[in-house]
Amino acid sequence: MAGSTYKIIELVGTSDTSWEEAARTAVETAAEGLRDLRVAEVVKLDMVVSEGKVTSFRARVNLSFKFQKGQT
Repeated sequence: MAGSTYKIIELVGTSDTSWEEAARTAVETAAEGLRDLRVAEVVKLDMVVSEGKVTSFRARVNLSFKFQKGQT
């Protein structure tokens, strides 16, 4: 049985609404250009603060996808 190889990239998604939407944005944007997405792991959550108010939510996501020969 042949094994598979996966590549992991780190992305940061942003949202004005929530961390969940920020993570979803990162994955769905990546899906527009990558195939065979497998697992998304949220590794860090943070917020942008301006004048004492939260202005943006950010989610750092590690995303794995099946590595195809010829991909970099």
